[in-house]
Amino acid sequence: MSGNIKFLGAADTVTGSRTLVEYRGRKILVDCGLFQGAKPVRDRNWSKFQPDPASIDTVVLTHAHLDHSGFLPRLCKQGFKGKIITTPGTRDLSEIILRDAAWLEEESAKYANETGYSNHKPALPLFTVEDAEDAITRFVTEPRHQWIDLGEGVNLRFLRAGHIIGASLVQLAFDFDGQQKTITFTGDLGNGRSHILRGPDQVSETDILVLESTYGDREQPRTSGLDALAAVVKRTLARDGVLVIPAFAVGRAQEVTYMLRLLEDRRQIPSVPVILDSPMARAAMAVCLKHPEDQVLESAFHGSGEPMLPRQFEALTSADESMLACMRSGPMIVISASGMLSGGRILHHLKARLPSEQNTVLFTGYQAEGSKGRYLQEQAVKEGTVRIHHQEVPVRAEVVTLHHLSSHVDQHDIIAYIERIRSLPKQILINHGVPEAQVALANMLRERFAIDARPVSQCPRVDFG
Repeated sequence: MSGNIKFLGAADTVTGSRTLVEYRGRKILVDCGLFQGAKPVRDRNWSKFQPDPASIDTVVLTHAHLDHSGFLPRLCKQGFKGKIITTPGTRDLSEIILRDAAWLEEESAKYANETGYSNHKPALPLFTVEDAEDAITRFVTEPRHQWIDLGEGVNLRFLRAGHIIGASLVQLAFDFDGQQKTITFTGDLGNGRSHILRGPDQVSETDILVLESTYGDREQPRTSGLDALAAVVKRTLARDGVLVIPAFAVGRAQEVTYMLRLLEDRRQIPSVPVILDSPMARAAMAVCLKHPEDQVLESAFHGSGEPMLPRQFEALTSADESMLACMRSGPMIVISASGMLSGGRILHHLKARLPSEQNTVLFTGYQAEGSKGRYLQEQAVKEGTVRIHHQEVPVRAEVVTLHHLSSHVDQHDIIAYIERIRSLPKQILINHGVPEAQVALANMLRERFAIDARPVSQCPRVDFG
């Protein structure tokens, strides 16, 4: 009897990672993420989930980011009763992320009903805080580097992915009449250039590799990310401006904060107020302290156990503090979420800072197609305005993107990683990318390795066995 892999999400996008593996009547879902970006993509979150969530035996989670974990409360709401297996670090971060996402869903629905802007009467949240708590109770943690027997001929192992705290490659091994077939899911694979995280573990062999392609059609700069960040900081501070950095609350916010301290220590930038306006990012820093196994350097932490922070670091908690920060004068640096400008306190900072030529907005992470972040990157400067909170906000600030700081592998990294696999996979299935990136990477891998590489945008189901 053969098994099969069905790509229920991240098949033609970078978000909504959901991959179903069926084997001898068992259903294992690898990742359960939210679709993000343009409204037609986000609307997929409301589609009926197939198969019936109650029929899924187990969820295995690669990491905590919303596009990989954020649909879990909805899955539980619709009847999933099984275990969610992941690493301790991912469990700790998911608890923060899912509770925050549920609160935002409830607040968004409440606001829609109060203002009447929704077409739905009443507007409902995708899931509630109660649903998130239900999902959190289902988490079961396992260590990396050990095979775990899931029963009925299925084994599971986690390897470090180097993307965020807890992030892991997932290996599933299946028994076929005494012969083992292994499928490896990269999830989001780190590139080894982080200043705070160890690089990914190297897979030695696998029959099938399910490979992300966020940057599968391009190569990122290899010049120093620290130097590039320093140049933007100095340019902005010379204007007495405010540098606003939209950052993912988990992962990028901690990386950028640490890099700013390194630049201060190297005297590449002056010490100025650095404001972290994201309670979730601050909570994620506490999780980092609990998981030194993922840290690249002991020097990332003081002897007191506190993260190494810029000298004039301020972490804001209340909404009042956030609004006051929007009125402060530069020079200073503000780091806030959400990273793709889908909501959160960052929008208030942008409304306050975009109209002035003194200021800079610095993107450090991927911006999904259709997101407000992508629009600000590519169109807003030309158009002259961006819509925030139902208002047209003038865009006069400098808008910069630093690709140096990505936590994803690019095409060059992927080729190097596959070259180090001792026994090449028989098949590579390329997901977690737009179709153009998937196709470009598949063509490159076929040419380079003479291997069966397929973009899953063209093959949503694959049999194995």
